[in-house]
Amino acid sequence: MRFLSLIISLFVLTSLIVAQSGRVKNLSDIEPRPRSTVEFPSIQITGKITPVPTATPPAVTTNDDDDEVLRVESTLIPIPASILDADGNVVRNLTVKDFELQVDGEAQEISDVSRSESPVRMALLFDNSSSVTIAREFEKKAATRFLKRVLRPSKDQAALYTISTVSRREQRLTADTRQLVQSIELFPEPSGATALFDAVISAADYLREAATDGRRVIVILSDGVDTISDATLEQAIQAAQIANCQIYVVKTTDFENFKRTGRRGSGANLRDLAAERRMQELTAQTGGAVYSPLDERELDAAFANIAAELSEQYVLSYYPIDAKADGKFRQIALRVPAKQNVTVRTRKGYYVPKLSQ
Repeated sequence: MRFLSLIISLFVLTSLIVAQSGRVKNLSDIEPRPRSTVEFPSIQITGKITPVPTATPPAVTTNDDDDEVLRVESTLIPIPASILDADGNVVRNLTVKDFELQVDGEAQEISDVSRSESPVRMALLFDNSSSVTIAREFEKKAATRFLKRVLRPSKDQAALYTISTVSRREQRLTADTRQLVQSIELFPEPSGATALFDAVISAADYLREAATDGRRVIVILSDGVDTISDATLEQAIQAAQIANCQIYVVKTTDFENFKRTGRRGSGANLRDLAAERRMQELTAQTGGAVYSPLDERELDAAFANIAAELSEQYVLSYYPIDAKADGKFRQIALRVPAKQNVTVRTRKGYYVPKLSQ
């Protein structure tokens, strides 16, 4: 029996050696390993994801009689508003009683109205595409003067973006105007296309995450013509509204034409008019404004007007009384009934913070 076992062992060993000396299999000849029986849920992502701000933690009270827990949401909705008279001057000395607020057509109580003591958290977006090369140096100087004028020491902060084929944050939020000016001087040479809407979304998301206090403001210096964004105008507006951002636009088309031709007339074409309408919609929905300067003096004046408006704003505090934390859009209508012939410039609505499940 031992001899028979030895013979069998020798036969098996010989077979293994012969098999190993044969040809190497192609990868296509190798059978795949059996899949694990553990399956992970698949996640499908479609479209652009826009983060929703986290709601303020609910206040909790306990009823001693039946141990019921009552949850009351107290998410503050800030509503910056500029009130202008017929000549475009700021209307001062208004109080809570002077304002009427409606949300989705229903009157709401305003808990407080303050002036613009709250800090400003600003993102300044420079169009750095190949279409803006002519007046670039003067625009940089005008923006530098604007930052020095609008940023209050130890209170306000600004970030810088350039817009080209892709948007790029050149400077994080800082109160250091020298650092901001240096970053502007180091901007890359203008080139490429204009992904304006993508840049608006990027800046709004950044301010929403980085600026936990104060008024969030985006100032765009551009001809307004978007040529390559993945995002749409509607998505850009939504991102700004979710982040509670006001948007101002200094539209450079007429200024660029003036620098090119020396004439102050408008050379607008259909493309420019479409861009104008988009910029008007972007600012109207968020409570800002569009400025279209024609020369150096008007460009400086446009920045001066934005700085003055930010320094004279009213900020309304509103706490929604409904408990529908559904992430949906609410329309805002703000009036000053006691004042005749005034313009009220504020956001057209907000998104209710959606509670995590």
